[in-house]
Order: sequence, then structure tokens, then C-alpha cells
Amino acid sequence: MGDQLQAKLTKELLASVLKEQHEAFMVRDRGVKREVLDQLSDIVQTPQIAVITGLRRVGKSTLLAQIANKYLKNEFYFVNFEDERLLNFQVKDFDLLHETLISLFGEKKTFLFDEIQNVPEWERFVRRLHDQGYKFIVTGSNASLLSQELGTRLTGRSIRVELFPFSFAEFLEFKQVEIPSLKVLITKQRGNLRKFANDYIVSGGIPDALKYPELAIHKTLYDDVLYRDIATRYKLDNVKSLKELAFYLVSNTSSLVSFNKLKDLLKLGSVNTVKSYVDYLESSWLFFVLNKYAYSVKEQQIAAKKIYSIDTGLASSVGFSFSGNIGKLIENMVFLHLRRKHHNMYYYKTSQDYEVDFFLPKENLFIQVAQHFADVVKDREVRALVAASIEQKQPSTLMIITESDKLLVEQEGFKIQVVPLYEWLLGA
Repeated sequence: MGDQLQAKLTKELLASVLKEQHEAFMVRDRGVKREVLDQLSDIVQTPQIAVITGLRRVGKSTLLAQIANKYLKNEFYFVNFEDERLLNFQVKDFDLLHETLISLFGEKKTFLFDEIQNVPEWERFVRRLHDQGYKFIVTGSNASLLSQELGTRLTGRSIRVELFPFSFAEFLEFKQVEIPSLKVLITKQRGNLRKFANDYIVSGGIPDALKYPELAIHKTLYDDVLYRDIATRYKLDNVKSLKELAFYLVSNTSSLVSFNKLKDLLKLGSVNTVKSYVDYLESSWLFFVLNKYAYSVKEQQIAAKKIYSIDTGLASSVGFSFSGNIGKLIENMVFLHLRRKHHNMYYYKTSQDYEVDFFLPKENLFIQVAQHFADVVKDREVRALVAASIEQKQPSTLMIITESDKLLVEQEGFKIQVVPLYEWLLGA
């Protein structure tokens, strides 16, 4: 009798939650149109499972609303598994969920599942209904878990879409700033774009943090990832060490780090522990790890890594005195813009130990980042670019991105474009 009563309550609660979620979703503020929306046209039309992954509060739910509005009319179900009332939802409950959705909204062939990684073995249900011709668009905040789940039961059936914080163009749209033609910028336009680029560097591109600057969105988000997405999910005993490591990384973003030195500095016991913690932080979208370019995989693995934050606004808010180091934040911004479009990227060390910030082998592109193009900086950055290009023994595009300089430098027969950050972010 008690079990039957509980089951009845569960059905009623589920119906109430689903109806409430649907109503809220239909009137959700769709905000700034995301650049990835138009690219999703083909994915939405195919039978493949679309998996949208990215940091918490980066706008995945809003993107789902934009997808529904543009492509699906009213022919979909929406379920948000981040809802605390669905905390104990299990894979066995999916049939009840489907039955309840049909009873509330009629038969639909498309499911929108938000933060699906909260349900263990969710991919079992998705695969079964996908085989029956249903379409799924799901979101999740843990790249590693999603990859494991997609790789085991959904191999070849899914397409992954990464969602980042606002790009500079999206940031300008949020600020309701019209983007001028980059071909004929006048002085006033250059000055305004430079100002907005500086605002963007410090504020970052997390939608809620921009919308509610008076709230501690960055800190809340950072803590949620550390405690809810990592410590709880991976059942970590040593949360203090995870917190210390994350704080060190967010305070030293755009810097070289050695896992061995981190082990000693933070007394973490072993390099494997450091590597595991960094993997967790990367899978949860707080950081990215950039390897040194090397022909040997072993050399790539043992060389120092460069660490970048998912958002410069978050790094400024949470890291130790980070906002004063604009040069590092500009480099982080350049990394994020490159990473949106490219996976195959590295930092480069020449045989003379000159460092180039970014190397994209497929495009033969070398990029240096410097806040100002002063003579001493110019010599160092140009020397490294020329040396790296000579080592690669093939034509390369060489570029230096600065806060505001624009010119063409020629040295030893090499042409190097010096481009302002604001122009590169809008034109690259």
C-alpha cells in the first residue's frame, strides 16, 4: 500500500514538474542569438543525436529554446534534469516519463533533454527510442562523462556541439552595439571597439554574469563546478586539495605549469593525482590544457602545459589579483577564440627555446600575443615567429595580436601581420 501511494505521488509530481518546466521553457527569454544556431540546421534535420556540451550557465538551455523556436515549432518534449525534484530520477523511470509526456502534450518525435548527465545510464533509453525513430537533442556540462556514454552505447549515432561563453560579436550584440565595417574603420569606431574589447576581456562572456553584474555569478558558478560537478560526482575525499589546485590554475591562466611542480607545491602526493584533478577540471569546462608541439607523443606528455580559463571574466573575478595582468587575459581570450573553431592547436618552442603562444599545424599558423608592440616586445615576438617558421620549413602565416596596434612587419624575408585584438576577434 505504501509503495502504491508513493508511486501515485511520483506520477503526480512528475506530471506537475513536466508541465511547469514546459510552460517556463515556452516563455523563456531567448536572449542573444548564438552564432552556433545557424550551424545546427543540418544537425537538427538529421536523425543523429545532437549533444550540446559546455560549462554550466553558459547558455545551453537558452540555445535549446532558440533551437525549438527556429526549427521545431511546438513538436518537441522538454525535460530539465537539473531540477532538484528529479534528483533521484533513474533510467527505469524513463518509460513513466515518456508516458507522462504523451498524456500531457500528445505524441511528439523529438526530445530536448537538459543536463542529461544527471541521470545514470541515460544513454540506454535514448538508444532504444532512437532506434525507433525518435530524435534527441541533449545538453550536458561534463565533457568526459558524455564522451564515455556516447562512446559505449551511442557510437556513430551522435554529433557533438560545443557551446562557449559569448564571442566578442555576441557580447557586442548583448550590449546592443552595432558592428561597423572593419574595412573602413574611422578613429571613433576604433576607439569604441577597443573600449568594448577591454570591457569584454574583464567581464567575459557568461550570459548571467553580464546580465546581473551585481550578483556573484562567477563565484557561485565556480563553486558549483568544484563541489557539485567534481567533488560529489567523483566522490573526492580531498576537496581542499582540489580547491587549492583550481585556485592556483585560475590565478595563473595563460601560464606554463608542470604537473610535477604542482604536486610538490600543493603536496598532492603523486603526479597522477594532479593529472586526475586537472582532467576533472577540464571535463567540467573550467579549464583547457594546451600541449607543446612535438613529433613525439611522449615529449608532448612530459612537457609543461599551458592552462587557459573557460572565461576571462571568471578568471578576473575568482583568481588572485588577476585583473591587473591584461596581457595574460588577452592571450586567454585569443585561445578561446581559436578553440571555438580548432582542436588541433599547440604552443611552440623552438630549438633556441623561443616560445610562440599558438601554433595550428593544419593551417600553418603561428600567433603571438602581446598587450603592446613596444620595441623590446617586438624583437622578442618577431624573433620567435621567424625562428619557428624557419624550423617548419614551409610557408607559414605569422601574426601578432595586440591591444590596439595595426601594421605589417617584414624581417628576414618574412611578413608578420600585427593586428588589434578587437579587429581579429570580429574578423578571424
